[in-house]
Amino acid sequence: MIILNSGGTFNKRYDPVCGKLVVPRDNRAVEEILAAMQLPLPVRGLIYKDSLEFDEKDRAALVEAIEASKAKRVVIVHGTDTMDVSAAYVAERIQDRCIVFTGAMVPYSIDKAEASANLSLAIAKALYFPSDGVYIAMHGIVEEHTKIYKDRKRGVFCRK
Repeated sequence: MIILNSGGTFNKRYDPVCGKLVVPRDNRAVEEILAAMQLPLPVRGLIYKDSLEFDEKDRAALVEAIEASKAKRVVIVHGTDTMDVSAAYVAERIQDRCIVFTGAMVPYSIDKAEASANLSLAIAKALYFPSDGVYIAMHGIVEEHTKIYKDRKRGVFCRK
């Protein structure tokens, strides 16, 4: 199993120089959660963007990283705004693995609870209930990517 960290709100931290939240080019949030869980899983960082900035080139890089990993179980930390678009893109290209997308609406650096819970849920799906397909694990729900959506008015993910 591998965790691919692509950025998103999950990873954002306040940068006092520019005075705003930024996606750092590191895996600190994911690594801190894994350390607290005492779960030594490999983490590979790539892209490091807010998902609203993702384009087809970024999604192609994500597919390439999944294929290059050779892992049959993959968790992807991704921004929530276009998680569904990336999940659909990956699902069209890879069918022989258990791939679970997760993220957070609130940065780990601000409130550790949501990011930790969502990552734990995604890892549990991949480790203990793996089945080929592309899933989204958010807010206590794990579903195939076509059966879950972001309710933007309420700020949560829901079953369709």
